[in-house]
Amino acid sequence: MLNVVETFSGIGAQTEALKRANIEHHVSATVEWDINAIYAYDIMHNGPQDLSIYRHHNKESLITELSQYNLSSDGKTPLTEQSLMGMSMGVLKSILYAIERAHNLVDINQVNASDLDEDIDLLTYSFPCQDLSVSSLWWHNDSGIDRNSGNRSSLIWQIERILLEFSESNRTLPKALLMENVSNILSKKHIDNFNEWKNFLEELGYYNKVYTLNSKDFGIPQSRERTYLLSVYVGDDQQKRNLLEEYFFNNNLENISLKDEQISSLEAYLKLDYTDDVFRDEAIEATPNFTPSREKIYKNNPILAIDSMVPNNQIARTITTKQDRHPNSGIITFSDNKQLIPGCKYRNITPREAFLLMGFQEETYNRLLKSNEKLNDSKPYLTPTKLLKLAGNSIVVDVLIKIFEQLEEIRVKIL
Repeated sequence: MLNVVETFSGIGAQTEALKRANIEHHVSATVEWDINAIYAYDIMHNGPQDLSIYRHHNKESLITELSQYNLSSDGKTPLTEQSLMGMSMGVLKSILYAIERAHNLVDINQVNASDLDEDIDLLTYSFPCQDLSVSSLWWHNDSGIDRNSGNRSSLIWQIERILLEFSESNRTLPKALLMENVSNILSKKHIDNFNEWKNFLEELGYYNKVYTLNSKDFGIPQSRERTYLLSVYVGDDQQKRNLLEEYFFNNNLENISLKDEQISSLEAYLKLDYTDDVFRDEAIEATPNFTPSREKIYKNNPILAIDSMVPNNQIARTITTKQDRHPNSGIITFSDNKQLIPGCKYRNITPREAFLLMGFQEETYNRLLKSNEKLNDSKPYLTPTKLLKLAGNSIVVDVLIKIFEQLEEIRVKIL
């Protein structure tokens, strides 16, 4: 059974991929500080929560428990005690439950090698991409993974610190590492830092394989290109290095390229049957008022469907953290007599559709919605905006499945 540590775990795309690949595993620790992702991860992968174990707590004692963690509500800034005070008892209990059940160490800056199991088979680190993405240029925060920048993307160097602690204390290094991030990490501006990172791993004894993969080549009707770094520990065993070199030469995932007709139909991912009350309500929620500013969205983004008809071989653009903006992943337009809201010509994709296009199963999404509806006193805790952000920040599961299948084959045949 694989012993897995998911740092920057988000909603657990790695765990989802291991499950779908039927690879027996145990997640011994997660690291995530965003309370929305913490809650979603726990429900999606561990099922309903039993909050009765906190029945003797009052609000003050719950806040005392949670205040020991460096938490965030937006993935950017720490939560204050005042912010915790503004949350309902149900939300506070659920966040605490999720942290404890998922063995969440919360803040990567405070994680030490001694906090983790010694016999780790796989450590994943999909660190924040905000300062690496092309869009960061607009906000003049494109410092990338500069070691001393103090930005979110530079948290990759916390993984360096943890691995050094393993090495310097003679603890067994993780047998494999997997990084995922935007492909701009390979750009001229950021490549030197990325090469420094790869060289560090090689000095520790890892063999590195860099992949740049698009989800549409793995059957998902979404064009989403990301870079992956799979690092396999071989120490000073040159024979294993040679075998890995040969393996990746013969099994290069970058050589996979599906024809349009081989990609799954987008129709299977879009919920266009508006006789279903759930899908209709979700579609209405995703239908913006047709203001002048949205005319640009309507005219300049790809049409994924017209009413309930999906054009042949249509695929969505990259699922991002927001949809009500230009550019977005694509829109569904309405004929005049089929508008869900009179005068509104189109809708954006719904959170459900976004999760499906990221490779998550509908059953998993429904489990999250069911718990979400019960959590807060007045309205669901995870709003559609939060759900879209969680999906947009995740990793396409189907791509991870292929990488993990390779890793499993390597583990059996080479290591």
